[in-house]
Amino acid sequence: GCARDWDGLTCWPRATFGEIVEVPCPRFFEEITSFLQRNCTQEAYWSEPFPPYTIACGFDEGSSKGPEDQKSYYSAFWRIYTAGYAASVTSLITALIVFAAFRKFHCTRNYIHMHLFVSFILRAIAVFTKDAVLFADETMDHCLMSTVACKAAVAFFQFSILANFFWLLIEGIYLQTLLLLTFVSDKKYVWWFVFTGWGAPTAVMFAWILTRIHQQNTGCWDDDENGVVLWIIKGPILLSVLINFIIFINVIRILVHKLKSQDGGGSHSSHFVRLAKSTLLLIPLFGVHYIVFAFFPESTGLEARLYIELGLGSFQGFVVALLYCFSNAEVQSELKKQLCKWQYQEYLNFTHKHRTLSRENSPVNYVTQLSLLEKISPKRKTSVYQNVITSV
Repeated sequence: GCARDWDGLTCWPRATFGEIVEVPCPRFFEEITSFLQRNCTQEAYWSEPFPPYTIACGFDEGSSKGPEDQKSYYSAFWRIYTAGYAASVTSLITALIVFAAFRKFHCTRNYIHMHLFVSFILRAIAVFTKDAVLFADETMDHCLMSTVACKAAVAFFQFSILANFFWLLIEGIYLQTLLLLTFVSDKKYVWWFVFTGWGAPTAVMFAWILTRIHQQNTGCWDDDENGVVLWIIKGPILLSVLINFIIFINVIRILVHKLKSQDGGGSHSSHFVRLAKSTLLLIPLFGVHYIVFAFFPESTGLEARLYIELGLGSFQGFVVALLYCFSNAEVQSELKKQLCKWQYQEYLNFTHKHRTLSRENSPVNYVTQLSLLEKISPKRKTSVYQNVITSV
């Protein structure tokens, strides 16, 4: 028969003599959803695709969107989201250092923020790892690529996305807890938050990996031939987004009630409002697009998905760090205080060194040192007396 073949665009599975294989157009072409066919001839050679890519997949050779143009487009897009993830990682690591360095910021609220930061850092690392493993070599035969490394890279990528959405859910649940249980210490809930934020994605990933191994252990686990398997990941994410929207509506209702009644006035109320502004902005910002695309096949609206999930999504970590850390008035005030302390300390060190040097270089200091030396050194007195006698 004919061996598995990669023609640069599509992977054709192994076939027997005379068998006609039919595959859908690759995601590369999204204008028309159609199918291609190839015949395994008696000479064990594959026939040319029929209909040709130009006809079956709605691609015109004379158009400006040829494979090379598409390749150039995706290459430019890769640079954009790589820069976005790099900016996100840099800002998130800086925010982590700020929260960890100052004891004032060691509280439940910021611990949850830090876990959310870590989830976004893992997502950026997962994207870089996936690109390096799957797309570093352009001559790679994607039909034969089914290694443990590429499967682990895809699994890590899916885990990072799950962790992102679950920690955003934890942010919403924590805000709800603060508003409803004002007089209960939130420290008792920290470990439950940590267990849910990392434990739930881990459990989902174990279920997805086991299902993949036993039911769809093909390629690098980055295909979506069986939609049921993909819903093992889609389902929990969609559920977390829906719960967050319920929290979103409920928190707005509670805040409006509190502000109208003026019962929670003072700095405590303003603290709630600041936290609510950040969290309520993130919930729709990071959840709407997933609801829009969740019920459509992965090949639907591919270009829009790229813009939203990779283009805009690569800067989500930067937005999170900006909202929860850099635009926080408490953080800005503490950083200003620390900067003033460092400047004052540098000023004290400079003045101390300047005074020390001025004393050492003073002529009066030389005279004082000589007089002291003559007073405390009897040997010097004796030698001077002998020199006088000798001269006489």
